[in-house]
Amino acid sequence: MSTATYAVRDSATMLRRNLKHMVRYPSMTLMLIGQPLLFLLLFVYVFGGTMGAGLPGAPRGDRGDYLTFITPGILLMTVASVSISTAISVATDMATGIIDRFRTMAIAKASVLTGHVLGAMMQTALALAVVFGVALLLGLETAASAPRYLGLVGLLALLSLAMTWFAVALGLASPNPETASNWPMIFVLLPFVGSGFVPVESMPAGLRWFAEHQPFTPIMDAARGLLAGSPDAPDVVWAVGWCVVIGSVGYLWSRRLYRTRAAN
Repeated sequence: MSTATYAVRDSATMLRRNLKHMVRYPSMTLMLIGQPLLFLLLFVYVFGGTMGAGLPGAPRGDRGDYLTFITPGILLMTVASVSISTAISVATDMATGIIDRFRTMAIAKASVLTGHVLGAMMQTALALAVVFGVALLLGLETAASAPRYLGLVGLLALLSLAMTWFAVALGLASPNPETASNWPMIFVLLPFVGSGFVPVESMPAGLRWFAEHQPFTPIMDAARGLLAGSPDAPDVVWAVGWCVVIGSVGYLWSRRLYRTRAAN
């Protein structure tokens, strides 16, 4: 067997390990899916009537319009929620010493982190499918064509990969699982200080500047444009660029921490 074949085989083994953990402890997955669903229902049915009336250019200004507006933010929050689980899982492996044990075994070193990343992306795909399905049941209207839907799937997959690697790095850097559960919370909160729930034009000047220049705003705007069938090219470019930056930083940081922290 070649080195690449061994790496693929070992990564598949680590992926099965992480999938078994998800099956044995389904409460974590249910909680991660439940949180964005709760926000979706809360904002649509409690705030939707008022917030929808304030959307500029909304044809009806009702809950349906607001549902269409906030769905990209909810999808991003779903990806962010799963990143919390990933950070906790990696930090738990670090705290229990299993990663040190893996380092002594004749397996591809990268397979340990790769298994976490692949498992988290599958968990994210499941969560996104459920949340998007519920949004459609609530009446989400979209003018997206098949290529636009493929673009949305690709953008969410790229975002999931980027945030998963960053969450792996946070898990490796955390001294314990409790700390690891807190650090990724910033990802869940950033959509609120962006274009996730209100147009950035409605914010005060200082907050508006931050909202316009933080990473998640162009990602949500690009997803919103894809769902509407008319994506804005600069938003898509910025969204992909931010995903590449976040993913690259997370990947390089993870590799460095894996070599240093696990060896101590």
